[in-house]
This record gives sequence, C-alpha cells and structure tokens, in this order.
Amino acid sequence: MSEQISTQHPAVGIQFCVGLSALGHTPEQMKLALATQQNTLSLSSGFIPEKQVWVGAYQQPLIESVPYFLQAVDSRNLRFALTALTSIEAEIRDYTAQFEPQRLAIILGTSTSGIADNEKVLKSYFLNQSDVEVAHGKQEMGSLAQALQQYLGWEGPAYTISTACSSGAKAMAAGQRLINADLADAVLVGGVDTLCQLTLNGFSSLESLSQGLCQPCGTQRDGINIGEAAGLFLLSKEAAPVMLMAAGESMDAWHISAPHPEGKGAAEAMQKALGMAGLTADDIGYLNMHGTATPQNDAMEIKAVQTVFQQHAVPLSSTKHKTGHCLGAAGAIEAVICQQVLLDQSWLPLHQSGRIDAELDEQNYVLNAELLQPINYVMSNSFAFGGSNISLIFGTQLK
Repeated sequence: MSEQISTQHPAVGIQFCVGLSALGHTPEQMKLALATQQNTLSLSSGFIPEKQVWVGAYQQPLIESVPYFLQAVDSRNLRFALTALTSIEAEIRDYTAQFEPQRLAIILGTSTSGIADNEKVLKSYFLNQSDVEVAHGKQEMGSLAQALQQYLGWEGPAYTISTACSSGAKAMAAGQRLINADLADAVLVGGVDTLCQLTLNGFSSLESLSQGLCQPCGTQRDGINIGEAAGLFLLSKEAAPVMLMAAGESMDAWHISAPHPEGKGAAEAMQKALGMAGLTADDIGYLNMHGTATPQNDAMEIKAVQTVFQQHAVPLSSTKHKTGHCLGAAGAIEAVICQQVLLDQSWLPLHQSGRIDAELDEQNYVLNAELLQPINYVMSNSFAFGGSNISLIFGTQLK
C-alpha cells in the first residue's frame, strides 16, 4: 500500500439533506428500493432514435414553475433542483438566519445543466433556421449554483463543479474546504443531473450502455444505465448525527474516458480519505462502490479495493443498478444513501443479484440487506472521465 500523504481536517456536519432519484423521494422509499430486489429502472424510447433503453428516471412531479427572476434560466434541471430544495427549504432558511448572507455559499455539481431544454432548439438552429433563438444561459454549467443563490438570497461564493461523474462528490469536498478555510459558515452542496439525449446518445456511441439492467461486477456486465438525481446537503461546522469526515482526491490523467487499469488513482483517493479522517481501513463498515458495470471500471475498482482493504473484508455494493448512473449527481445521491445507512443502522444496500465475475468474486458483496451490528463510518467512491477520482467518508461520531 502506498504511503498516505494527507492532512487531517475537521469534519463538518450534515445539517439537512434530501435526495430525489429513481429510488423515490423519501428515506422509506429509498430503503425499500435498496434493501429488496425490486426493479426501480424504467424502459424508455424517448432518448435514442429507434431504440429503447433502461434509465433511472425520477417518477414524481417537479415544481410547475420557477420564480420570475429565474425564468431566463428555466429548465427541467433547475426545476429538479428547486423541487429538492423546497422540501428542506424552511429548515435551511431557519438554520442559516443566524449567519450573514455573505457567509452562505453554494457549490453544486452537474454534467448536463439545462441542455435537455435546448436540444430541440439546437436541432432547429443547426438546420439553418436562422430565426431560432437559443437561450444559452440555461445550459451554462454555472447557472445552477447562481440560480439557487438568487432563489435563497445568499451572497457568498456560488459556483458549479463539472468533472463528469465525480462532480457531486467534489462539490461536497469543496464545501468542507470552504468551511474549514473560514470562508463560509454554511454551504449548500450536492449534485443535480437530468436525463437528456446528449448523454444517452454519447454513451451509446461509446458502446457503454447496457442492453438490459446493468450488473455491477457481474460476469455478463456490458455497460451502464443512465439515471437522474438531485442530492442536496447543508454543511456547517456544527456537529450533526452524520458528519462528512473526509474527502480524498486524485487525478489519473491516464485516458480521456478509461480509468487506470490497475486502479492506482482510485486506491490513492481512498487512502487519502482515510488519512484525512484519521482512520484505518478496518474502521469502514460499508463501502458504496462507484460500480458502473462497465468491464474496465469494475475490474480496476476491485483492484483498488484489494489494495486498500487488504486485511478487512469490507461489506460493499454498487447501487447503480437501482439509480442508474446519475453522472454529475451520482456522488451526491450515493452520499444520501450513505447518510441514511448511518442514520438507520438496520440495513445495507444490496449488490446486484446476478452472477459475479469469477475474477472479482473474492469480495464481501452485500447479498443480505440486514445490518447485524452498528457501523460508525462508511465510504463512497466516485470515479470520472480523465481519471478524476474522489472518495468520501461519512461518520456518526467524531474521532
């Protein structure tokens, strides 16, 4: 195992949290979906021409309109974010009333922004219909955080991180750093991504979409299912039932879309997170894998797990066969799952039930959802294009 080169930083408290995805919109729905074998993905024909694909679609209604001052950037992505925010808005406004507006920050992750709302318009535009006006603002990456800042009336830093599939997790790490640097008293963090033709067709062109329901680490795994999600958290220095303990980050720069085959960057991210939290691998009671169900990603992640957890058969599972791969929001919705596991102390998310690849089989996959003894710490992995890796550690107590 390589030497941990990481400095401890104070944990921050998760004061409020919400997650919307194919799992539903309540903790009870999430537990039911993840602790049973029910399928939560849906078959859709609306994204790729002449082809049906399985997607992790959010099935509940979104807010019907946005405030007048946000109409220029109105999109389904923004409405998804506001739908999530409004469920904890009263609590957030009450809690943050003690702070100056300049000390309240927003850092969010996304990879799609509002592109879905411009896809038809752009098609017309590129067909040389010169009278078509494209509202670029709604698809700019920065518009998401700026819109929520306007909505809340905050005046601190507000920016969006877009590092593909690690975006939502990186937003959480950035929020922790902002608080520890004393640049903010509270930070709204998380990730929001919505289904759109751009990502579905893009991954289809890469031949990375599964023909059926994805099978993380499965012998027949053939690619991912795309999903959508909104996961939001309010972080502050104040202790909370669940704390964001640490974040470990690394950059492979190995390939534009493929991970390092030996999982070196993935292992480094996990080791840095443990070092920052002041923990050992034995302290981790559950590992939420990135687990995309592509042949290369799963193989390298298991190698990384074997490097870091050499002496500890950590219970682990991927939840992407239930949410779909939510891209820029993946790290955020999986952080919601990890928080709920720590709060409930009664269940763990089931790994997919199909046959496991013989080369990846010597792991403690969660095949029984019942949690037999309490756990204090969980880890969540997110690995992205270009080798942008991050591991988050959540805990129920400060060490």
